Amino acid sequence: MIGCECDVCISTDKKDKRLRASILVQSAKTTLVVDTGPDFRYQMLRQKIKHLDAVLFTHPHKDHLAGLDDIRAFNFFTKKPIDVYADSLTEEAVRRDFYYAFTDTKYPGIPELNLNTISLEPFMIGDIPVIPILVWHLKMPVMGFRFGKFTYITDANRIDEPEKEKIRGSEVMVLNALRKQTHISHFTLDEAIDVVTELKVPLTYFTHISHQLGKHEDIESELPEGIHLSYDGLQLQFK
Repeated sequence: MIGCECDVCISTDKKDKRLRASILVQSAKTTLVVDTGPDFRYQMLRQKIKHLDAVLFTHPHKDHLAGLDDIRAFNFFTKKPIDVYADSLTEEAVRRDFYYAFTDTKYPGIPELNLNTISLEPFMIGDIPVIPILVWHLKMPVMGFRFGKFTYITDANRIDEPEKEKIRGSEVMVLNALRKQTHISHFTLDEAIDVVTELKVPLTYFTHISHQLGKHEDIESELPEGIHLSYDGLQLQFK
């Protein structure tokens, strides 16, 4: 049996119950998720999501990809394949890890996926405009995304200047901030604050938070104005 006695694990604050990083983006006509980690099935059940049009991937690491098989429940309800959008690196991982979805002879009940290869060119998913933003996870390219006034970036420790221009003018941003200590491929808390300050985003929520960062209530009290820790179930609305 694996146990944990860190302050975050034993906290009674529901904001300290952190599953893998993912978001759901919804308009009047379209519902999409960004990343399907190992917690994907539970996250969708918990939020009572009954319809899904598309999946958008940031990168091929397992904590962002592993739950894709559970997309088949939405295949069943919609009676059609789910559109999946990924860069070529992530598409290769999807085809490798979920090879049974792409064989010529398909077993009944497997995930039905319609793969769409994306680059840095803007595109539409239904009525939702998507602007890809290239960020770096050490040496791995990762896709961030801007949806209108909202920008979502996870698993980054560097953003090149041309890509920062795509973020400027955002009203809200979600950005990764793993912990206070230096990390090889993630922004630290201070580094993430510096990015927000530089880009002048008025409202930011930090995500992809390690237990090493500490308890939600403690860290929230240390943050500058306009910056918060995100938490599971957080909802943001835009006009």
